[in-house]
Amino acid sequence: MVGAEEWRCGLHGLVYWPVCRRAIAVALVVGTILMLINQADVLLTGQASALVVAKIGLTYLVPFSVSMYSALAANRSK
Repeated sequence: MVGAEEWRCGLHGLVYWPVCRRAIAVALVVGTILMLINQADVLLTGQASALVVAKIGLTYLVPFSVSMYSALAANRSK
C-alpha cells in the first residue's frame, strides 16, 4: 500500500527538474524513433487522423513515464 510519504516523494520527483529534464530527453529520442517506425507512413501520406495523433502522443508518453519511474525507483532504493 502506498502511504502519504510515498505520494509526496513521487509528486516531488515529477517536478524535480534534473529528473524531469532527463525523462523529457529520453522521451524525445525514444519517442521520435518509435513514432518514425510506427507512424511515418501515415504522416508522410498526410492521412493523420485524431486516432493517429493520440497514438503519437502515447508514443512519447510511455518512454517519459518509464524514465521517470525508473529514476524515482532507483533513487528510492538508495
